[in-house]
Amino acid sequence: MSAPANPAQLRRMIAEGSWTGPTAGVLDGYQQANLAVVPRDLAYEFLLFCTRNPKPCPVLAVTDPGDPIVRIGSTRADLRNSLPRYRVWRDGRLVAEPTEIGEFWRADSVGFLLGCSHTWEGPLRQAGIPVPRAAESAAPPVYRTDRPTEPAGRLAGPLVVSMRAVPGHHVARVVEITSRYPTGHGAPVHIGDPAGLGIASLDEPDFGPAPVVDPGSVPVFWACGVTPQLVLPDAGAEYVITHRAGHMFVFDHHVDAPP
Repeated sequence: MSAPANPAQLRRMIAEGSWTGPTAGVLDGYQQANLAVVPRDLAYEFLLFCTRNPKPCPVLAVTDPGDPIVRIGSTRADLRNSLPRYRVWRDGRLVAEPTEIGEFWRADSVGFLLGCSHTWEGPLRQAGIPVPRAAESAAPPVYRTDRPTEPAGRLAGPLVVSMRAVPGHHVARVVEITSRYPTGHGAPVHIGDPAGLGIASLDEPDFGPAPVVDPGSVPVFWACGVTPQLVLPDAGAEYVITHRAGHMFVFDHHVDAPP
């Protein structure tokens, strides 16, 4: 796949089916987002959950019920075909991982776009800090932790984190840079021994590829927008739709500029 020149072109490629892979490392500097789609009767509880858990769930946009179109700044996009891969649950059971969700979108569907850590990978690279990635995927490894989120109504569950292994001498600078991007989950939630998050083995992520940890590097963990994927399916809703880990929505605006 040739690299897109801008987010609008990427979304066209996705809609046409010519881009189906992760969006990490693509279009540095543009705001990326996780997706959650819930029935209207769960939307308030999910918005409350996001408000109580802003690190994993920074809300960037919410659609009107039944309307799949995102309209923010110059971004005009259809949530049904603007992400490379989705996950669909029915009655708490994962039933599909399609490349578009037109057949699953309903008149009561409410879409949420939540900030993503891919957003600050470009600024790290621009600062001369390497962002390691596996050969098979540019997405980071993602882990379930033993830290609880703040519950809201029917919604409760564990915090999920993404991990990048950072050269030890760059850790302080990484904390400084990522803390500037609350729409990318902000500063890390943990640095060092994964056991501090209840992660038994870095080599066995719950989502994404196996980690790349070079000698002298330190595991650094950020709150992750995959958290709703461990929370929403257990809420008792008839259906829930999310992105597949690493396969994000990309806005037209740069993260350092207003939409």
